[in-house]
Amino acid sequence: NIKMVLEHDLLHPYKEVEDRKHKLKRLVQTPNSFFMDVKCPGCYQITTVFSHAQTVVVCPACNTVLCQPTGGKAHLTEGCSFRKKN
Repeated sequence: NIKMVLEHDLLHPYKEVEDRKHKLKRLVQTPNSFFMDVKCPGCYQITTVFSHAQTVVVCPACNTVLCQPTGGKAHLTEGCSFRKKN
């Protein structure tokens, strides 16, 4: 009677391992992108921004640049704070 012992639990993977996998190879497919609330460093107004924004996002009140697009995730301007939306 030989018992097979797996190195990893396939039904209950570690969160760190799942986060490193491709979005389609995860146990439950989830996107890498998200919406976030970005606070302007000048006027403290909150603006909703997509994490992978492809255009420059400007604060509607004071016209300061909040984030710059890159090939993937958008880079926030220095001084901007953000939080993920649910």
